[in-house]
Amino acid sequence: MSVEDDISAVEEEIKTTSYNKATSHHVGKLKAKLARLKEESLKKASMKGGGDGFAVRKSGHATVVLVGVPSVGKSTLLNCLTGAESAVAAFEFTTLTTVPGMMDYKGAQIQILDIPGLIKGAARGGGRGREVISVIRSADMVLIMLDVFSPGEYHVLMRELYDAGIRVNARPSDVVIKQKTRGGIHISSTIQNTIPRKVIKSVLSEYKTHNAEVLIREDITVDQLIDAIHGNRRYVPGLIVVNKVDLSDANMRDNARELFPDALFISANRNLNIELLKEMIFNTLGFIRLYLKPQGEAADLDEPLIVRSGANVGEVCNQLHRDFRRNFRYAHVWGDSAKHAGQRVGVNHILKDGDILSIIMKR
Repeated sequence: MSVEDDISAVEEEIKTTSYNKATSHHVGKLKAKLARLKEESLKKASMKGGGDGFAVRKSGHATVVLVGVPSVGKSTLLNCLTGAESAVAAFEFTTLTTVPGMMDYKGAQIQILDIPGLIKGAARGGGRGREVISVIRSADMVLIMLDVFSPGEYHVLMRELYDAGIRVNARPSDVVIKQKTRGGIHISSTIQNTIPRKVIKSVLSEYKTHNAEVLIREDITVDQLIDAIHGNRRYVPGLIVVNKVDLSDANMRDNARELFPDALFISANRNLNIELLKEMIFNTLGFIRLYLKPQGEAADLDEPLIVRSGANVGEVCNQLHRDFRRNFRYAHVWGDSAKHAGQRVGVNHILKDGDILSIIMKR
């Protein structure tokens, strides 16, 4: 049997096995085996030859990739967001390579990538999936694009991303696994975990791990445990947009809203809600704007410095130049993060959007 046949057999067994306390051990072992087989399949796919034209040099403050099935309107949306010239046509697979564009919003330069449509089996190499998945894995954010006429394609997209080790709007679990040479499996936990210890040991044994220290600091699922074992998952923020709403009726839109209450409904063809989408992309990436004020001069309010939310003064110094951190004395801050105008702060002060910052250096 091929790896693909093994994957199908294990998937079928998981589907037909009733999950309860008595079968949790067996199902956990099956899930671990399935994840291992899929990882093996991905490695085989990555060794196959691929075409040129997919790798794009990252530029700007962040990279966002448009993910959707063929003919969902990604190229039209790229053109709306960036003014790029991605080919648009009324048939599938118009985009055969990665087409980049640059979105300028609130001073942030955000690279938007239009890639070929993601099809079923892409994670294992179907439809040049290896190259497409590689672009997605390197992005800072994914924008899941659906068609209002076929919102069910969402499950195809998410399945392919999941199988490729991409976790959208998720974070790594607080689990530490340290392999040892002897002593068996020792499991410690700071919380009451729902996975029985024998299931944890069974999952580890599927990866030929028989000696390890396992520390669990939050309640996790078997799937999260498997992700922690692999250690190569890609966690990225994402947004869902539903396109072509201008062509649909009220019933279609209501159905899609019920399925995806947090999605933004747009028409790339009519430029509907595109400005709102730009704002949502900016916020999802966690950007804030800072305005630098040289000592004794007025603040530069025309060109903000773009940093991630939660950045402190020291991190801003590092971003500007290493000498700023090396020769730092103190800083003055005006804005929402300051207790009063011009507050004197140190490198650990957390900044907020719209703050004005003046860095004082040693002479």
